[in-house]
Amino acid sequence: MGVRSDLDSNFDYEIVDEFLDHYSMMVECMEVMILDLKKSNMFEQSINELFRVFHNIKSASGFLKITQMSRLAAFVEEALEQIRVQHKSVNEETINWLLEISDMFAAWKDDLKLDNELTHIKYPLLKLPDLEKN
Repeated sequence: MGVRSDLDSNFDYEIVDEFLDHYSMMVECMEVMILDLKKSNMFEQSINELFRVFHNIKSASGFLKITQMSRLAAFVEEALEQIRVQHKSVNEETINWLLEISDMFAAWKDDLKLDNELTHIKYPLLKLPDLEKN
């Protein structure tokens, strides 16, 4: 039994379906927002949108008890908040880390669609990039 079957057996189908629809949309737009962080005129809008995306994923996956997803989303949300408050730009290391994070959430999207167990988080994703180097 995969993660989708588990969700369907524990929650109302409409709630699960709505989560999957919104989650798919958020995952699909992550990469563009991350790449837009490189553009000074798009930085503020993109960092705020990314923060909202990870906040929403954290909240929804927490409600659905998808612990692995909720914890990684919370970790990324905290990093994005630090960037929002302390920085006017991000370095290439941070962009690459966020792109790898995006890939992890995309893999989970596939896991949900295929009713697999969630792919394990890759350890390097749990190490914050050096946010100070620009």
